[in-house]
Amino acid sequence: MKEGPDIAFLGSLIGDPARANMLTALLSGKALTASELAAEAGITPQTASTHLSKMEAGGLLQQRRQGRHRYFALADDDVGSLLETMMGLAAKKGHLRTRTGPKDPALRYARVCYNHLAGDLGVRMMDSLLAKGFLTPENEGLGLTDDGRAFAEGFSIDLEPLEKSRRPMCKSCLDWSNRRSHLAGSLGSALLTRFYDLGWARRIEGSRIVAFSPRGEKAFLDAFAL
Repeated sequence: MKEGPDIAFLGSLIGDPARANMLTALLSGKALTASELAAEAGITPQTASTHLSKMEAGGLLQQRRQGRHRYFALADDDVGSLLETMMGLAAKKGHLRTRTGPKDPALRYARVCYNHLAGDLGVRMMDSLLAKGFLTPENEGLGLTDDGRAFAEGFSIDLEPLEKSRRPMCKSCLDWSNRRSHLAGSLGSALLTRFYDLGWARRIEGSRIVAFSPRGEKAFLDAFAL
């Protein structure tokens, strides 16, 4: 294809194993230093710096400075959604890593996908919102119904700033472990933040795992019943 979007360029940026490992590490939603990302990729800091410069120039990363330190994060939701979709496709096609460990079941149950809930509980939440008519397919995406607005507001989520944001409010994101969709967009992010605020769940330090307390898990399952 000689005209149109250059997917080969993006593919080359993501396709390098070291860069793929660094991007995956940033799906936690946290900003990491070049040294931390070098450790994630198993490369030297000098090599990591070259990779990070390429990904920043390509629009995949954004850099933040704090004092003498530089931190890197995914550029936006679109990059996070693309990575999660690619992971879902890789899992569907059987392209899996051989390393497994005790964290795998916890990651599959509930984890962060950039800034929203993924895993078994993320898919359950999406299924529940669709089944109850709170979300509806709309213009090749998702729309929030009047009942859905009432549900979100009853959850103490202020929808006005979400509607003014340039981000989509409701967006479908392919879940790599379930190979089905979970809820992304500003509403997905707001719901995860609300779970934290309610004390239902917390992030496990140094991991993408979202750990629900027994009380929080019960409240979540009641709120998003199937």
